Amino acid sequence: METSNRTQLALMVTFGFMILLTASALLSQTPAPDSKTIPVIDGGIGDCSADFTVTDDSGAPVYNATIKVHIAYGFMYWRKLDLQVGTNTDGKARFQGIPERTKSGLFFRASEGNREGSAFDDPAKTCKAEFTIQLVKKQ
Repeated sequence: METSNRTQLALMVTFGFMILLTASALLSQTPAPDSKTIPVIDGGIGDCSADFTVTDDSGAPVYNATIKVHIAYGFMYWRKLDLQVGTNTDGKARFQGIPERTKSGLFFRASEGNREGSAFDDPAKTCKAEFTIQLVKKQ
């Protein structure tokens, strides 16, 4: 009986070791995110999209600026969705899966540090919108 317990223990240790090796191999194969790839957030509630370029007051792209939007949609606009995405090194980001019908359009707010900017879109008029948001210091 003692031999059977040792065999089971050895099998369990071997199995655990194999799991660790597999997990380690999978993690080491995960590529680092490319700073040039345009970050995309998908709302999954429509066919419209909004592409952004965020710049500073001199027109240079702003890396890691955060763009947020609150969406009221659906029957009587009771459904709510808050989305957020950060910009890449070229100051670019994209929202997709935005509904065409919203309660009162979409107000996008961008910020980075003590700077902010905004853009407004009515997806019913411009379903595939493109914006440049210039960040200025908060007052």
